[in-house]
Amino acid sequence: MERRRRPLWRGWAPLGVCVVAFAAAALVAGFVGFANSLARGESTLDVEAEAVVVLTGGSDRIYEATDLLARGQARRMLITGVNPSTQDADLKRLLPISQELFVCCVELGYKAQDTSGNARETRDWMKMRGLKGPLIVVTSNYHMPRALVELSAALPGVTLHPFPVVSEHVNVARWREDGPAFRLLVKEYLKYLRSLARTRIEAAEAAFGQEK
Repeated sequence: MERRRRPLWRGWAPLGVCVVAFAAAALVAGFVGFANSLARGESTLDVEAEAVVVLTGGSDRIYEATDLLARGQARRMLITGVNPSTQDADLKRLLPISQELFVCCVELGYKAQDTSGNARETRDWMKMRGLKGPLIVVTSNYHMPRALVELSAALPGVTLHPFPVVSEHVNVARWREDGPAFRLLVKEYLKYLRSLARTRIEAAEAAFGQEK
């Protein structure tokens, strides 16, 4: 009696399970590394830069960036991703700097809708102003990895100095016990991976196009 041949997919099934399990383990390990790498305490930065950019999303970010400007650690400042309803006069009243410093050195960017948009807006601003860097980057601690990926892709060759701001509303140090913090970090990690993949693909496509 002729033996019935096993379907081909059954032979590959164990290998497929191993690949999926390995990918899942790598994803989990990457997330743990991502979460544990985020700044836990207040940042200090001793460098002097040509400019500072702050990615909107919280008033504490803007205050920290303004403080760097006021101390002379940057000569110009861009607030990128500003809500269209926010006007210069609103920020002039809120920021703890002189009117003269605000008028000469602070600019608002209204075009950016997301982190990649922040990076493009920063690139265009630096080009328009003839700025070469270094550049201080101010955003929340959990958002910093993705911001650096996008800015590094948009500004190749520019030295970036991260200044992560620790939010009192997101306790990244307790992400294992804090449900909202855990969910936020998972979402941010997935967005970070997406940005990393997209920027690398775009860089590879650009390099391939130059070789033709």
